[in-house]
Amino acid sequence: MRNYPPQFKADAVALYQSRPEATIRQVAADLGINPETLRNWVHSSSRPSPNATLNQTKCPTTFTHHRSPAVIAPRHTFNNHTQ
Repeated sequence: MRNYPPQFKADAVALYQSRPEATIRQVAADLGINPETLRNWVHSSSRPSPNATLNQTKCPTTFTHHRSPAVIAPRHTFNNHTQ
C-alpha cells in the first residue's frame, strides 16, 4: 500500500470536487492513482474529523428527552369479554 502526502490527498479531492462533470475514475486516471483510493479520500473528506470540535447545533438523532413508559404504552386495551 502506498502512502500519499496529506496535501496531495486534499488537492486530489479538491480537483474532483471542482470538476462536477468528471467521474472519480477519470480524475483518478488523470492523477495516476487507483479510483478506490480517490473514492475513499472523497468519502473521508465529507465526514467530520474525529478530532474536530462539534458545533453548537445538536445532531438530529440525539435525544434529550426520554419518554415515560406511560407515553410508550398502548392507548387502548382490549378486553376479551364475550356477551
